[in-house]
Amino acid sequence: MSNEVKVEIKSTIENNPVVLFMKGTSSMPQCGFSSKVAGILNYMNIDFKDINVLSDENIRQGIKDFSDWPTIPQLYVSGEFIGGCDIIVEMTLSGELEDLFSKKNIPFDQEAAQKIRDENK
Repeated sequence: MSNEVKVEIKSTIENNPVVLFMKGTSSMPQCGFSSKVAGILNYMNIDFKDINVLSDENIRQGIKDFSDWPTIPQLYVSGEFIGGCDIIVEMTLSGELEDLFSKKNIPFDQEAAQKIRDENK
C-alpha cells in the first residue's frame, strides 16, 4: 500500500466518528454483506461516512492491508476497527454495538436497536 493511500485511509478514519468501508454506498450497496451492515447503521439512525471501495482499487486493497482484515465491509468507530459483517451482526444482536456507540457518545436510535434484537430472537 502506498503511503498516500495509507494517509488517506487514516485521515478518513480519524476525521469521521463512524466510517464504513463497503462495496457500494449506504443508499445503493453493491453486495449483501455491505447491505446488511449499512442497513443496521441506517436503521439505528447512525450518522456514518460510507466509502465505496469499488470506486478505487487502491482503497479497496489498502483498507484490507491497513486493518489486516481480508474482507469488506469494515466498520470503524472513533478511529478503532470494529469488524466486518458477521461481527457487526453479532454485536448488534448482543447489544454490544449499542454499548459501543453509547460509550463513544455516538447518537443512535435506541428503540431501533432494541427492535432489531427483539425481531431476531
